[in-house]
Amino acid sequence: ERLHRRLEPTEEALLLFEEVRPVFSMLRNFSARARSIRHGTSGRLRIMSTPPLGNTVAPMALARFLKDRPDVSVAYDVRRLEHVIDAVQSGAADIGLAIALERHPSVNVEVLARTHMVALVPKEHEVAARQEVTVNDLTEHGFIGLEVESRMGQMLRDAFERDGMTYEPRVEVRYCATAAVLAGAGVGAAIVDPYSAAYQPSEGLVQLPFQPPCEIPAVMITRKGVPRSRLLHGFIAELKRAVGDVL
Repeated sequence: ERLHRRLEPTEEALLLFEEVRPVFSMLRNFSARARSIRHGTSGRLRIMSTPPLGNTVAPMALARFLKDRPDVSVAYDVRRLEHVIDAVQSGAADIGLAIALERHPSVNVEVLARTHMVALVPKEHEVAARQEVTVNDLTEHGFIGLEVESRMGQMLRDAFERDGMTYEPRVEVRYCATAAVLAGAGVGAAIVDPYSAAYQPSEGLVQLPFQPPCEIPAVMITRKGVPRSRLLHGFIAELKRAVGDVL
């Protein structure tokens, strides 16, 4: 109603406004939420990784990623390679991380970095003072090996066969992190990926090049045909930065 040159709401209008006030509040919150998602500062990210990256550089990247994103939540898991691939393919994970994988027919595989396997040798070991460790050195003194059923175990066996040696580890484990721990305990020399080696906290170890060279690609795995969110782009940027810091 017009009153003294102004429009004043009627009693019915005031009652109606009280009814719809929560709707306006919800719309404001929705708009703010949409802006946060659009700018990659809000939402949920699902990450799955194999142990070499999942226990080393990925946590570093995640800490940096979450630092300025208080409204972002993350589901993080470390599993075997086949589980990582299945999760990404089915949409249960937004991104997967792995090493020693070049391609896969069911998912996108993008290389983050290429490096080589290294030898972790106890300081009191017979070959600790050398410039590099060869398969002949390992055969002579015994070593901690990886299961040949794994990709990296197969790579090690191929390296031995290229030099005409039999792959016969004294101790055999599935994961490089386990091999690194055993080397740190003085069990023997271990051949592992450089990420597991870099995060092994033992001061009693020497890291040496391994011959013949065994190239290790670090990769990220994403679902085919699905565009990446700004949130995922932000994590990938921090992941590439973390990998570069380690290497």
